[in-house]
Amino acid sequence: MRALLRLSGLIDALNERVGRLAMWLVLAAVVVSAGNAVFRKALNMSSNAWLEIQWYMFAAIFLFGAGYTLKHNGHVRIDILYGRLAARTRAWVDLVGGLLFLLPTALLIAWLGWTGFAESYAIGETSPDAGGLLRWPVRLAIPLGFGLLALQGISETIKRAAFLAGKAPLADEAPEETV
Repeated sequence: MRALLRLSGLIDALNERVGRLAMWLVLAAVVVSAGNAVFRKALNMSSNAWLEIQWYMFAAIFLFGAGYTLKHNGHVRIDILYGRLAARTRAWVDLVGGLLFLLPTALLIAWLGWTGFAESYAIGETSPDAGGLLRWPVRLAIPLGFGLLALQGISETIKRAAFLAGKAPLADEAPEETV
């Protein structure tokens, strides 16, 4: 179990770093968006590439932030039910949900996304719009993002299993909100 918990720690560290980098993409997207608006309005200049890079960054923010969000227990769930459950029951719900739903779905999308990326890269797919960008970089973000989400799902599964086995505390539980 120690080796699995070390692996979980490495996955957590990876998704923490990637998630923090994704946060900087928000600032970059705002700067690009504002710059594009200024050029379009003040100088009557516009480019499809600027619009597409905003779209690429928006996709990257969500795809690369998904594992980080899971690590920090930030994904949406039905808290009125889940929050009332005992810690062990919540751990079982997370464990079963991760194994039956999260991991198969994330791995399937990562695999299918890799196929889409490989085809796009092989043909040198570009945007059909004038001045558009290559499409393979954003297509690569799909399997990478879902791969990171699957890795975090594995980490969360390890942590829940260790908690249920009495080998580790469940330290990442969200704190109770006070009203």
